[in-house]
Amino acid sequence: MKQNKVQNRVKTGTQTAVNEDRIIRQVSSVGIFGNIVLSAFKLFAGIYGKSGAMVSDAVHSLSDVFATFIAFLGVKLSKRSADKQHPYGHERLECLASLLLGVILLVTGFGIGKVGLENIFSGSYETLTIPGVIALVAAVISIVVKEGMYWYTRHYAKILNSPAFLADAWHHRSDAFSSIGSLIGIGGAMLGFPVLDSAASVVICLFILKVAYDILKTALSNMMDTSCGEEYDKKLEEFVSAQKDVVCVDVLRSRAFGNKVYVDLEIEVDGDKSLRDAHAVAEQVHANVESSFPDIKHIMIHVNPAK
Repeated sequence: MKQNKVQNRVKTGTQTAVNEDRIIRQVSSVGIFGNIVLSAFKLFAGIYGKSGAMVSDAVHSLSDVFATFIAFLGVKLSKRSADKQHPYGHERLECLASLLLGVILLVTGFGIGKVGLENIFSGSYETLTIPGVIALVAAVISIVVKEGMYWYTRHYAKILNSPAFLADAWHHRSDAFSSIGSLIGIGGAMLGFPVLDSAASVVICLFILKVAYDILKTALSNMMDTSCGEEYDKKLEEFVSAQKDVVCVDVLRSRAFGNKVYVDLEIEVDGDKSLRDAHAVAEQVHANVESSFPDIKHIMIHVNPAK
């Protein structure tokens, strides 16, 4: 009976791994292919339509190709099983992927902002070219496509509990925001205010830098064994305290480890219980916690005799 349970658990785990691998490949393929096609179209529209904002937008979309590839690589590597050199697994590789995504966005944002500011401070607004209609059309298409890619990637990022894919989803949305800036700038330039095209590039830069900051902040937090927060710890403590034969919780510490959580716990159990019975209580708590909190990879439990 016990052997059948173990076999079923292994079978379920294998099936889950296969499904996750399929989702990872699917989301990455959609992101990479979609961004390549959209970048090519926006670059053509920016050059042919003579719009600096749309060329900047195309560069942003092109950075999404590298971002999605890095996210795919980070998630794929983080799913590798623990080994002798890495007994706690490889989840932090996903944090490194998120850091790289943040850096790519940071560099892209500063580059776009630099060109836009140079055009604005040049003062030669009369020499700025009025964008064509194709640039305006490209901006509208980009907004619709990138917002769709945001919701698509976000959906599967939550299924995988993946910070890297969630960061990639926000990368898509930052591109949608930048395209809104392009739309306003190009439309304003076509109405007789050519400097608005360059101003749109600066707005795009600010959106990109904000997303880059958020991604880098989250990735660094997850790499530094940051606590999961008072609300999370309180919820977990209440759950453990309600378990059979647990008198109370003495110590509870949580820490983020990539997209997973590790917990150190000390519980009080009736001091008159035998070692075997006290151990059984800890084992039951261990099993119930990891079953009810799927983001917890491991909980280490120490048993104290109740006062």
